[in-house]
Amino acid sequence: MKKTIILLILTFTLGVNAQEVKSLTLKEAINYALENKADAKKAKLQVENGEYEIQEIRSRALPQISASGSLNHNPILQTTVIDGAGFGAPGTTIQAAFGQKWSSGAGITLNQALYDQSVFIGLKAAKSTREFYQINAQLTEEQVIERVANAYYQVYVTRQNLNVFDNNLKNTNKVKDIIKGQYDNGLAKKIDLDRILVRISNINTQRQQTINAVQIQENSLKFLIGMPIETKISIPQTEFEVTANALSQTPDTTTRTEYLLLKKNEQLLQFQKKSVQAGYYPTLSLTGSYNYIGQGPEMPWFKKPSDGVYWSDYAAIGLNLNIPIFTGFGTRAKVRQAENKLQSIKVDLEETKLSLDLEYENAKTQIDNSIISINNQKQNAQLAQEVLTNTNNNYIQGLASLTDLLDAENELVAAQNNYTTALLDYKLAEIQLIKSKGELKTLTNK
Repeated sequence: MKKTIILLILTFTLGVNAQEVKSLTLKEAINYALENKADAKKAKLQVENGEYEIQEIRSRALPQISASGSLNHNPILQTTVIDGAGFGAPGTTIQAAFGQKWSSGAGITLNQALYDQSVFIGLKAAKSTREFYQINAQLTEEQVIERVANAYYQVYVTRQNLNVFDNNLKNTNKVKDIIKGQYDNGLAKKIDLDRILVRISNINTQRQQTINAVQIQENSLKFLIGMPIETKISIPQTEFEVTANALSQTPDTTTRTEYLLLKKNEQLLQFQKKSVQAGYYPTLSLTGSYNYIGQGPEMPWFKKPSDGVYWSDYAAIGLNLNIPIFTGFGTRAKVRQAENKLQSIKVDLEETKLSLDLEYENAKTQIDNSIISINNQKQNAQLAQEVLTNTNNNYIQGLASLTDLLDAENELVAAQNNYTTALLDYKLAEIQLIKSKGELKTLTNK
C-alpha cells in the first residue's frame, strides 16, 4: 500500500514538473539560440577551424624536417662492361658487378624556405583569414537573432488573437444565458437561441484553430532557438510595447556586417592575386641531409665488418634556386582570373550598399506607417468596444435586435485583431530598422 502511495506521489510530482511553464523574454530566447542553435555552434566551429588554417599557412615558413629509412635486397646484381686496360689487360673487356646483395640506409632531411613570395603573402593573409571567419560568425549570429525575433513576435500576436477569441466567447456565453432565460420565460424566439448557439460553435472552432496555430508557431520558435519541443513557454506582456526609434540620422551602411564581410573577402582576393603573381618570382631554399648506409652480402642490421658488412655516413648542405622563365602563360591566366574575381566583388559591394540603404529607407517608412495604423486601430477597437457595450444594453432593454448585437461582436473582434496585426507589423518593421542600423546584437541586452 505504501509503495502504491509513493508511486502515485512521484507520478504526480513528475506530471507537475512536466507541465512547468518557462517564461521566455525576447532576450532569453535570443541568448538561448546563440548558445544552443546549430547555426551558431557551427559558426563558432568555423572560427576555430580558421585558426587551424592559419597554422597551416604559417607552417610553410617553418623548417620542414623528415626522416627516411630503407632496406634493399638485390638477388641479381647488375653487371657493367668496362675496358680491361685499366686493370692491366688492354684490348680486353671485363664484365664486373658493382654493389652488394644487401643495403640499408637511414637519413634525416631539412628544407627551409629562404625566399618565397607566396609564403610571405600567405603569412600576411593569415590575419585577414581570422577576421573573415570572425565577421562571418557575427553575421550568422545576427541572422539567428533576426529569425528568432520575427518568430517570437509571431507567437505573441497569435496568442493575443487567442485572447480575443476567449473574451469573445465569454461575452457570447453571457448573451446566450440571457437569451436562454428569455426563451424559458417565453420572451425570446427559439431561432434567436439557435443563432447564438451557432455563433458560439463558430467561435469555438476559430479558437481551436488559433490554439493549433499557437502550438505550431511555438514549436517553430523552440526549434529556431534549439529548445526541446516539449518545453512549455509563456511570453510576458511587457515584451510587446511600442517604443520610439531614432530615425533622424541615416546609418552608415558600410559598417554593416554584410558589407564588412564582402570587404574582407575582397582583401583576401587581393592576397590571392598577389600569391598567384608570386609565381613570377624566383624561390630560394636551404636544404640539408644526413644519412647512414650499410652494405654487404648479408642483411646489414646488427652486422660488423667481420661479417663483410660496412657502415658509413654522409651529409650534404645546399641551396636550391628556382627561377621561372616560361610557364606557357599559365601564371598570366591565373592572375587575370584573380583580377576578374576582384572586379566581380567590387560590383557586389556596390550592389550590397545600395540594397542596405534601401533596407533602411523601407524599414523607416514601414515604422511610420505602422505607428499611424496602430493609433487608428487602437481608437477603432475602443470605439467598437463602446458600440458593443451600448448595443448589448439596448438588446437587454429590447431596443436592439440580436443581429445588431452579433454584428457589434464581429466588429469588435475584427478591430482587436486588426490592432494586434498592426502591432506585429510595427515590431517586424522595428526588427528590420534595428538590423539596417547594424544593431541587432542590442536585442540580447533588452
